[in-house]
Amino acid sequence: MKKINIIWPNGKETLAKVDTLWLKAALDAGISIPTGCLGGSCGACEIEVDGKVLRACISKVEESKSNFVVVEEFNDPYW
Repeated sequence: MKKINIIWPNGKETLAKVDTLWLKAALDAGISIPTGCLGGSCGACEIEVDGKVLRACISKVEESKSNFVVVEEFNDPYW
């Protein structure tokens, strides 16, 4: 299975399998992402991946042409 390089907010770099849930990829990397409902409704687990906001509990790591992605924390002003 194809893997992709992930650069996390703390600067740590890891590899994750494509189609892995973002929460699992973060857990494997020792990165903590806040959670709430774990079903995609509440938005507590939102992260920004290459500028696109995703809910880590229901979104999967996707292939990238550059073979790496940059993850940032997403701060919802209403949360």
